[in-house]
Amino acid sequence: MIEIPVVNTEGKKVGSEKLDPAIFGECVRVDLLKQAVVSYRANLRQGTVQTKNRSMVAGSTRKLYRQKGTGNARAGNVRTPVRVGGGRAFPKSTRDFSKKFPRAMRRLARNSAILAKAKSGTAMIVTGMKFDAPKTKALATMLRTLKIERGTLLATMTKDMNLVKSGRNIPTLAMKPVTDVNAYDVLKARHLVFTQDAFAALVKDPLTAGREAKA
Repeated sequence: MIEIPVVNTEGKKVGSEKLDPAIFGECVRVDLLKQAVVSYRANLRQGTVQTKNRSMVAGSTRKLYRQKGTGNARAGNVRTPVRVGGGRAFPKSTRDFSKKFPRAMRRLARNSAILAKAKSGTAMIVTGMKFDAPKTKALATMLRTLKIERGTLLATMTKDMNLVKSGRNIPTLAMKPVTDVNAYDVLKARHLVFTQDAFAALVKDPLTAGREAKA
């Protein structure tokens, strides 16, 4: 069993939660995590760049001047790639960089990433994280107190707008509902922080993590 520390917003340890590695796949699947990172990063690429080839450039197809007898180098039409304003010889074109990553593999990769954070001691549960109004300074102070201000993923059960507004201007903090957390988010962050209800929902059913089943 792995112990996940439970701390309050003042940085004091108030308890711990047990995490059974068996429900998250028993071991860290490094090969699956590699596939997840490659897939997520590939899907971030737009692939919309495009330049014109000689057939796309506007201009006449007339030969500029005769082939021989002028003393100049031979030349074709104005759209040739060797002339200024002509088309590119090997132009860039739109591409689809996306890679398919099945849902079952996405879930296994997420669980493996969470298990890796738990084993490395960079996962924790924070209690009492409630804000009556948006308070960025209070949230930033809490992160410094917990020594997790250098890069944190905060997984919550529901979308608390006061919490979202408090942390959206903190560049080193990412906040997501636990149902939307993926392997890339977990691996990119230095620390993984759960609210108590989010951790309970994840441990209860790692497949859905609190997501309502579709009829």
